[in-house]
Amino acid sequence: MSEQDTDQGRGGRDGDPFGLRRRGGKRKMCRFCADSELTIDYKDASQLRYFISERGKIVPRRISGNCAQHQRAVTLAIKRARNLALMPYTSGN
Repeated sequence: MSEQDTDQGRGGRDGDPFGLRRRGGKRKMCRFCADSELTIDYKDASQLRYFISERGKIVPRRISGNCAQHQRAVTLAIKRARNLALMPYTSGN
């Protein structure tokens, strides 16, 4: 057996032995930081629907592209809207 055959179980694919290759494309920018006119309001359910998955879960920062400060504000607004029955807790299924 050659040395390459014994080292197969380690790391990533395609000649990257330690799995250090980064994936992904362009970094998402927080839409609220980019446009100061946008506000996070629990009464605006149509704007908050962007941050909810099909199953009714809150979308994480790495998916939505929000900064930490605005993600916390969005989460609080979604929870308030759910509490007032402006948004569903789960999907319709």
